[in-house]
Amino acid sequence: MPSRRPRAGRWVKKLKGQLEERQKNGKLDTARPADDVLENGTDLLGMDLQRDANRQISDLKFKLAKSEQEITALEQNVIRLESQVSRYKSAAENAEKIEDELKAEKRKLQRELRSALDKTEELEVSNGHLVKRLEKMKANRSVLLSHQ
Repeated sequence: MPSRRPRAGRWVKKLKGQLEERQKNGKLDTARPADDVLENGTDLLGMDLQRDANRQISDLKFKLAKSEQEITALEQNVIRLESQVSRYKSAAENAEKIEDELKAEKRKLQRELRSALDKTEELEVSNGHLVKRLEKMKANRSVLLSHQ
C-alpha cells in the first residue's frame, strides 16, 4: 500500500502541472497524445482512490458493527449490574430491619436482666435479714433452754 501513495502523489502533481500549462496556453479543449496517457493514469489513480475508499468504508463498517456489539454488551452489563444493585439494596434494607429488631430485643433482654439482678439483690438482702432473725431465735432458744 505505501508504494501506491507516492505514485498517486506524482500523478496528481503531473496532472496539476498539465492543468496549469493548459490554462496558461488557453488550450483546455485540445489534448496532446502524451496527455491522454496521463488522463488514463487518472483513471488508474481514481480506481486506486476508490479501492482505498472502499477499504476504509468496509473497515469503518466493521468497526461500527464491533462498536454496536460492545454497546449492546455494555447495556446488558448495566442491566445486570442494576438488578444486582437492586438485590443488594433489598438485602441491605432487610439487614437493617433485622438489626433494628435485634437492638430492640437486646434492650428488652437488658431490662429483664436488670430486673432479675434487682430481684436477686432484694432476695439476698431478705435472706440476710432472715438468717439474722433465725440466729437471734436460736440464741433466744438456747438462752431459754439454759434457764430451765
